[in-house]
Amino acid sequence: MGQKVHPTGFRTGIMTGWKSRWYASKQEFSELLLEDCKLRKFIKEKYRFAGIPRIEIERTRDEVKVVLHTARPGIIIGRKGQEVERLQAEMQNLVGRRINIKIEEINRPEIQAQLVAEDIAEQLAKRASFRRTMKRAIEQTMEAGAKGIKVQLAGRLGGSEMARREKQISGAMPLSTLRAKIDYGFTEAMTAQGHIGVQVWINQGMYQEDEIHGADAQEGQAPKKPKRTYKR
Repeated sequence: MGQKVHPTGFRTGIMTGWKSRWYASKQEFSELLLEDCKLRKFIKEKYRFAGIPRIEIERTRDEVKVVLHTARPGIIIGRKGQEVERLQAEMQNLVGRRINIKIEEINRPEIQAQLVAEDIAEQLAKRASFRRTMKRAIEQTMEAGAKGIKVQLAGRLGGSEMARREKQISGAMPLSTLRAKIDYGFTEAMTAQGHIGVQVWINQGMYQEDEIHGADAQEGQAPKKPKRTYKR
């Protein structure tokens, strides 16, 4: 077997920041971690069709700030912001803390790996041909401006008796290059024959210096020594 590393975990703290940004003591850590999982699960189940690839959580002593990155902000905001207020109240009842919701719109949902994976899973659940679905998703992503994409499906593809894996790659996919902006998404398609795992890797190009959010990414770089001058 090959040694496969999760693209997000590989770059966290070096090129990208954490999705949960808070500090807690040993006694509280597990409880707050479960709270984060509960909030993420609740939002994903409630707004399955809102296109939410990433949920970030920040904590202060008084409140929990939840940042929702979504392709369809109108579904979450609702008319005159009524839906946001309702969601805020439901989340506060769920965890028993004050919640502050912030919504950020995604400009190009076609190159978000999680959204592409969810779209493929939705098509497979509707009994679409898996090869045609993979090909169409790859074409749409490459047309949207991605540098490369890899799609892998695993399970009883096409209703076959034996489970297997199928993958398709287009463009460049440098998984070991830290500077490469590789987005990763995973979901499961619920079909009549069983679950099919959908994995998507999308190469969005290279990280720019102003995009690097790692805590010590720039500080950790060794300073360049000035050129030595020689007197004649």
